[in-house]
Amino acid sequence: MKQAARLASSFFVFYAKQMFAETETFTLPSFAKINLHLRILGKRDDGFHELCTIFQTVSLKDDLTFQPNRKLILTCGDENIPTDGKNLIVRAAEKLREKYKLETGAAIHLEKRIPSPGGLGGGSSNAAVALVGLARLWKFEFNFSELVKIGKQLGADVPFFLRGGTALGTGRGDEISPLDDWAEKGKHLLIVTPNVSVATPAAFARLNAARLTNNSPKSILQICRGAAQTLDLELSNAANDFENTVFQIEPEIGRVKEKLLSCGATRAMLSGSGASVFALFGDKESLNNAAVQLKKERSWRVYKVETISGREYRAALNLGDDFDVRKL
Repeated sequence: MKQAARLASSFFVFYAKQMFAETETFTLPSFAKINLHLRILGKRDDGFHELCTIFQTVSLKDDLTFQPNRKLILTCGDENIPTDGKNLIVRAAEKLREKYKLETGAAIHLEKRIPSPGGLGGGSSNAAVALVGLARLWKFEFNFSELVKIGKQLGADVPFFLRGGTALGTGRGDEISPLDDWAEKGKHLLIVTPNVSVATPAAFARLNAARLTNNSPKSILQICRGAAQTLDLELSNAANDFENTVFQIEPEIGRVKEKLLSCGATRAMLSGSGASVFALFGDKESLNNAAVQLKKERSWRVYKVETISGREYRAALNLGDDFDVRKL
């Protein structure tokens, strides 16, 4: 296993040096995620909650453009997005410079499309793609496990966005285990984000999660893997433990779910702690009909999306097929 990890890491170092030598300015996609399943198993001794979740990347995306610059500068056309140290992109860059003792800068432009906040992991995705993009721009040697460690310092979802596709998240959601891709590209999905927001700490604070006492990390992982293996493609046995709490905090989010189901969705579920709700449809025609009906809700943002597999995700970030995260 250790030899395989070193081999995978060496592949990543190779691609960081070689994959885009032809240009100094480049753009990488930063995909959103949905949570196909999210259970809160209890409170940990460190004060955080033990999660069991299944992540899935989808085609809704931001774009990050990287360019050499003497100073570190982040720009964004959305004035609601901070461009200082509050932004995870800037913090990711600072972590890399600190870790590898770098003094160079970068001009990064964020084209924002993923609702923020929205339960779709936009900030975490941005941070992960910043780590990959800056490693390419600055051309320094690193390995995947080092990026994961930095990612965990930035946010619980960041490690997932260093691999994409379908994956199991345990611990705080930052312990990532790859799964077989949940569905082929082209799955008929809608994401709807109402014009409300829910602070994740507030959602956790309202939960009545018991303190963990008997379950070891190994047994928790076994429980979560069992849940992942029995999850069907229609998500009939999936759940999000945040739903009741979040719907009480913001009833409008509950109304989104009800509306999606009344418009013909076979399944609708909150993503993360909200406010976005995603829905599955049996075919493209029913999805399009629902999208038309939802246009009447002026304050809701509606996105038609497809699933993004792990292979598609790595290809979009130009990581190459030889970089196999499953070896780590």
